[in-house]
Amino acid sequence: MIATLSRTTPVVVQGISGRMGRVHTANMRAYGTNIVAGTATRTDLTDIDGIPVFPDCAAAVAATGAIASIAMVPPAEIRAAVFEALDANIRLIVTIAEGVPVHDALAIGRAVRTAGATWIGPSTPGLAVPGEMKLGFLPDAALRPGPIAIMSKSGTLSYEIGWRLAQSGLGQSLWIGVGGDPVKGLRFADLLAPFQSHPATQAIILVGEVGGDEEEQFAAALTQFGPTKPVFAVIAGSEAKEGVAMGHAGALTFGATGTVTTKRAALEAAGVKVFATMAGLVSEVARARL
Repeated sequence: MIATLSRTTPVVVQGISGRMGRVHTANMRAYGTNIVAGTATRTDLTDIDGIPVFPDCAAAVAATGAIASIAMVPPAEIRAAVFEALDANIRLIVTIAEGVPVHDALAIGRAVRTAGATWIGPSTPGLAVPGEMKLGFLPDAALRPGPIAIMSKSGTLSYEIGWRLAQSGLGQSLWIGVGGDPVKGLRFADLLAPFQSHPATQAIILVGEVGGDEEEQFAAALTQFGPTKPVFAVIAGSEAKEGVAMGHAGALTFGATGTVTTKRAALEAAGVKVFATMAGLVSEVARARL
């Protein structure tokens, strides 16, 4: 479904009446996202800024035909929100909250796979099809239509890279934040095939960080995939201390596992060009004349 997202894709905002829901709904609409409905537990709301508000996703989908949702609710409420969306046959669910309980994330993952849906999150800044729509809080200044697909664990680093690309006259075809929690929906390896088959994408940027083996899994998938579009990467956390989470819950190293060194070695062995700095990465991508 990711490859077909556009400004016509109907979206429901779960938790639209909260402060975060209101602010980011307005920003997403201003960018072009087709927000057709919201959900809220408040019974006194029928609309917010002209967007109809419903008690649950089932009612919202029945009235508007929404097929994607973004949950603007706290971590402890994410499980219920995702299950509600799945029950309403929503196919794409984005959850931005960080720190979703691990047992909830595991249950969500099983339910999403069983339903054949797509879950992006937790702890994600969202996704974007630059020039078309965005779900989440990716900054407009970093979004520019172009040929480069970005997959990232870190929102902040990907904002900087997106902005630098835009300043260099380069834009993005797709932008997906996979999130930094240890248990999540889509992972880097899951995005390889969709990015490779996406016609507007000519190259891929991977923004990784210490902790876990997600980058190594991507490298293994890339090796099995065969000849691909060029992949560029930067891995954050070279100064991370062992046993201490660096920003994200999943950015945690023990011994020789999940370090910048092991990730870089795996990616380079798979043919990825890995850079020590964002500036070096963006300069190389610009020289590639995509």
